[in-house]
Amino acid sequence: PGCSAAMASSGSPGRAGTGTELAPAADAAQLDTAEDFEVLEGEEEEEEEDDEEDLSELPPLEDVGRPPADGQPAEPGAGEAAEDPREWIDVLGSGLLKKKTLVPGRGVDSRPRKGQDVTIRLKAALEDGSVVEENPALTFTLGDCDVLQALDLCVQLLEMGETALIVSDAKYCYGAQGRSPDVPPNAALTLEVELLAARDAPDLELLSGKEKIELANRKRERGNFFYQQADYVLAINSYDIALKIIGSSSKVDFSPDEEAELLDVKVKCLNNLAASQLKLDHYEAALKSCNLVLEHQPGNIKALFRKGKVLAQQGEYRDAIPILKAALKLEPSNKTIHAELSKLVKKHADQKNVETEMYRKMLGNPSAAGTPGKCKDKLPWSIPWKWLFGATAIALGGVALSVVIAARN
Repeated sequence: PGCSAAMASSGSPGRAGTGTELAPAADAAQLDTAEDFEVLEGEEEEEEEDDEEDLSELPPLEDVGRPPADGQPAEPGAGEAAEDPREWIDVLGSGLLKKKTLVPGRGVDSRPRKGQDVTIRLKAALEDGSVVEENPALTFTLGDCDVLQALDLCVQLLEMGETALIVSDAKYCYGAQGRSPDVPPNAALTLEVELLAARDAPDLELLSGKEKIELANRKRERGNFFYQQADYVLAINSYDIALKIIGSSSKVDFSPDEEAELLDVKVKCLNNLAASQLKLDHYEAALKSCNLVLEHQPGNIKALFRKGKVLAQQGEYRDAIPILKAALKLEPSNKTIHAELSKLVKKHADQKNVETEMYRKMLGNPSAAGTPGKCKDKLPWSIPWKWLFGATAIALGGVALSVVIAARN
């Protein structure tokens, strides 16, 4: 699916720069672990309510719409304010993202297409006019979620050479988290954007090993950013793009070191993809991602751990336990694997007890539903007493029969 459509529905914050600038190495390292992240709960967006219209300054009814006298300029105010809404385009139909042309461009046919690399001049400011970012030549791939969602959604509507004003709710900028230290949480932004250039993205087959690694890493780090924002749909989108770049055919020979580095990036993307898919309960997809990692690296602890978690979520405790044991053998001090394994062993034991009782009932022995220990304790005593009572009954019967026979004789 297209990134713009996903962004419009998800509403997670983005960044104006590339993924490399905004997903530091520490975040990437933290993501590619066996630990789960704490999900950042998104705050609900509050809709602004329009103030009640003040009618006290309106002219008398008969003067409404009367043209100004010759030679007198029209007074600014109500007339111009009424025209402003007609100049704005409500991009999503929700009033949260609007665009207004300041300088016209070269026509609709000159608009950029998704997948092209576009270059824009950007100036971003808060509602009070404080400038928080200026970039004379920001380049990104349109539709790949590399920048603020407001930009990705609106730049595709710009004509070449057009300068536009974009007013965006925080939902399509930096969201509830903001950007320390200059953008506060839930801050709306005004973006002044000029479309400078648009060109087709480079042919992946002609990229050098270094160029392919850098491009794939940018997309992966962008996915890490979305994962940290708990927007797993967009995280998956970015990881998928990175994997497509890595898996694309090439007409250029790579060095062994470049091949090894590409494989390392691929494994990281697959591991993080599995983590995102797990968050969305996409178990089959997560299992496939883990298996792809293990094809390259059978001893990859993170893939083993996540595969064990996927199987556990599917109730396959018998298969999950040996996989987690293998991961624990590789890293015995890992507390996360210890905890998960202990939990699964207990669940597996409970599952076996339930199955055992079900089989007993199916075989018509519901009385054996008690705990096994108690049954074993009672068993040595219960059998001798039964024999004793049986023997006594037979003996008494024999005596009674003898008496009857003797009496008849």
